[in-house]
Amino acid sequence: MLIRPASEDDRDAIWRIMEPIVRAGETYTLPRDLEQKNALAYWLSAQHEVFVAEEKDEIIGTYFLQANQQGGGAHVANCGYMTAVSATGRGVARAMCAHSLDRARTRGFRAMQFNFVVSTNERAVRLWQSFEFEIVGRIPKAFLHPVLGYVDAYIMYREL
Repeated sequence: MLIRPASEDDRDAIWRIMEPIVRAGETYTLPRDLEQKNALAYWLSAQHEVFVAEEKDEIIGTYFLQANQQGGGAHVANCGYMTAVSATGRGVARAMCAHSLDRARTRGFRAMQFNFVVSTNERAVRLWQSFEFEIVGRIPKAFLHPVLGYVDAYIMYREL
């Protein structure tokens, strides 16, 4: 698997990964009816350093890295990750997380924080914990899951 910086040519492939995740509405706080143009504007914003995971010339995952805050909080990184539905369970998210931690260190970040991990996204929670992220906060009933109703969200953190 190759993880590389995203290019302009990757826009359609990134949307193909994003669309089913956004439409499902189970893990991201994005509107389920978000249009392609707006979704890509969010993911590919100037504040995000965006990467894609590629296997056999197919893009199967994408993530962005950014400073979690400005000013005095700019030393803490933040990321968002999406794996193609067809590639779930193949280690794509694990590879992207490892890559993002290395990239964050290279950029001089001292920690990484995930601001809003939906508690019912148990695979992601377990994965982040395997990378030594700790749940440092819980926001009760912060996310309206389309099937389960209001569920908690976690703040997860680790030093680099």
